[in-house]
Amino acid sequence: MKILSSQYISKHKYFTAKKDTYQTESGKIVDPYYIVEMPPSACAFAITEDKKVLLVRQFRYPVDKMLHELPGGFIDEGEAADKAIARELQEETGYHFSEIISIGHTFANPGVLNNKTFLFLALNGEKTTEQSLDENEEIEIILKSLGETKSMLENSEIEQSMHALCMYRAFEYINAHLPEYHLS
Repeated sequence: MKILSSQYISKHKYFTAKKDTYQTESGKIVDPYYIVEMPPSACAFAITEDKKVLLVRQFRYPVDKMLHELPGGFIDEGEAADKAIARELQEETGYHFSEIISIGHTFANPGVLNNKTFLFLALNGEKTTEQSLDENEEIEIILKSLGETKSMLENSEIEQSMHALCMYRAFEYINAHLPEYHLS
């Protein structure tokens, strides 16, 4: 693949859009091709020390709906993904986790978006501070049992696709490696 031209349409810290023209290996010219660039992000299936799953509930303007999601957010430039999710967990929920396990990554929509989301399982969360939210955030913390959370996932009550994938991966990891968290 060879880029023939690239022009930014919008440039913002959390959202850039550009219009490219490129040539495929077979010689086909693709013009235009639009790309949305966003920073990498991270989310975590977070379990407290009393084995409750930490979900967040917040209004999502683009879909005009309150959604149940996992805690997470953008990774700062130069920040490691595991450090970013620890920071996001602390800021959004006030919980500190003694163990954070990488369970994969995903690309939300690689046909248009370029960002990667890192997926984590966080264990043994302890409430240590109050939330420290960004100015535009209003996040309600929801605590659910593992069984309730799995039911929410199976009943499509978790509508954020990257978070649903993280939850499926977390349940797979738990089933394979953490018998103390198995559902009865």
